[in-house]
Amino acid sequence: MFTGIIEEIGYIRSIIRGNQSAKIKINAHRVCQGTHVGDSIAVNGVCLTVTEIAPSYFTADIMAETLYRTNLEYVQNGDSVNLERALTPTSRIGGHFVSGHVDERGLIRSLVKKDIASIIEITCNPNLLKYIAVKGSIALDGISLTVCDVSHTSFFVSLIPHTMMYTSLKQKKVGDTINIECDLIARYIENLLTTQYETTLHDQDPALLENLLKLSGFIGGVK
Repeated sequence: MFTGIIEEIGYIRSIIRGNQSAKIKINAHRVCQGTHVGDSIAVNGVCLTVTEIAPSYFTADIMAETLYRTNLEYVQNGDSVNLERALTPTSRIGGHFVSGHVDERGLIRSLVKKDIASIIEITCNPNLLKYIAVKGSIALDGISLTVCDVSHTSFFVSLIPHTMMYTSLKQKKVGDTINIECDLIARYIENLLTTQYETTLHDQDPALLENLLKLSGFIGGVK
């Protein structure tokens, strides 16, 4: 579990690609401190397990599903990535709860400067927009941000200069991909309500349901 508060910008030292996987080595310093093999580090919001650790870099494996859903599929040597170590019991939660399980890749449609703010518009699968609400939290490339507007095909976030300066977003441009993780609470609520609804339907007496449909005019008259 993470908070979406980026600790450090790392740089891709090497990436070895297999048929459906990859091994990535990332230059970093701060996140390597106190980190051990088996620990988790979020890389652009993707939870990866450390397989090798040194004072100035760490290594992790990337599986096919992760490559398919995230922009780690496209990273090259020298690219910058956002890094955050996993939460500890004493960590301050400055952002929101981020699992590191990316929902999908979005696309930057526009990037506009308004006074000191940078407004980014991101397009995504319309099915994902039901989990995105104005004033709600969202993680983009692992960064905890607040949604400022939502349309039928996209959503907007507003970034302060500090966020642009100290994350990899400062190098993003229109047309670039970005990892999206919706707020966990929205998904839990949907799952809870869906499960309750399906259970209620399952527990109904079929005869009562049939009569209700007849009374409502959906099927033939009531016997």
